[in-house]
Amino acid sequence: MVCLRRSLLALSLALGLAMGVRHPATAADGPQATSTSYASALLGQQRRLEVSLPPGYAEHPEKRYPVIVLLHGGSGDQNDWFDPHKGDALATLQRLYQEGGLPPSIVVAPDGNDRRGRSRFWDPQYFDGPNGPMAAALGDELVRVIESRYRTLPAPRYWALGGLSSGAWGALNIGLKWPSHYSILFSHSGYMLDASGPANSPQVTLPTLPAGRLKALRIYLDAGSEDARYREESARFHALLDQLGVRNVFHVFPGSHSWRFWREHLADSLRFVGAQWSEPG
Repeated sequence: MVCLRRSLLALSLALGLAMGVRHPATAADGPQATSTSYASALLGQQRRLEVSLPPGYAEHPEKRYPVIVLLHGGSGDQNDWFDPHKGDALATLQRLYQEGGLPPSIVVAPDGNDRRGRSRFWDPQYFDGPNGPMAAALGDELVRVIESRYRTLPAPRYWALGGLSSGAWGALNIGLKWPSHYSILFSHSGYMLDASGPANSPQVTLPTLPAGRLKALRIYLDAGSEDARYREESARFHALLDQLGVRNVFHVFPGSHSWRFWREHLADSLRFVGAQWSEPG
C-alpha cells in the first residue's frame, strides 16, 4: 500500500509538471498559478507568463471574470509575483477572496523583459523602443491573447494593470497609452520620469490626456517611508492626479524598496482594485 501511494504521488507530480502547474495547490489551499506561453508577432519570439484562474472557473463555464496584470521589476521575470519568497501573490489572492476584498479574478504575470532578456545590469524597457515594442506587446497584444484564451470581461473598467518599481512605472506608462484596454492602474514604489524621455514619463504624459480619459482613470500609489526617491516621485504624481481631478489614492507605509514591502502591500492595491469593481458601471 505504501508503494502504491508513492507511485500515485509520483504520477500526480509528473502530471502537474506536464500541465505546467508551477505552484500547485489543492482546492482547499486556494488559487494556483500555471505556466504558459504564446508566440508574440510583435517581438518575434515566444513569451512566457504565469496565470492564476479564479476559484470556480472550470465549474462555471458561462461566467466571465475581471483581469489583473502584474508587472515585475528589474532583474525579474514572470515568476516573481507568484514566488512565495518574493510576491507571494497566491496567498494574498486567497485571503482577499475569502474576506471579499477582491472578486474572483484572472491574474496574469507576464515576462516583461525586452528582447535583451533578463539582467541585473538593466531594467525592463516598458516602452516601444530599440529593444522591442514592449508597450504595444503588453498593452495590446497580450490583452488580445488573454481575451482569446480565457473568459474575460471585455470593458477596460474590468482590467487592472500594476507592478513594482520599474514594473510600476511600466504599468502607468503602458496603461496611459492603452485606454481601450486598461482603466485601473496601480504602482508600488514606482517612478514617474523615465530616462528614455518625456514620451514615456507618466508625470509628463498625464496632462496631455483628454478629459474623458482622465475621468475614467482609477489609480493607486504607494511607497515606503524609507524609499525617498520613489516616495517623492509618487507624491508629486499624486498631487498632479489631484490637480487634474483623477480619482486616486496614495499611501506611504513603513518600509523600503524591498520584496517584504511589496509582498505586504499587494493586498492594499488589490483591495483598491476590488473596490472599483464593486462600483456601479
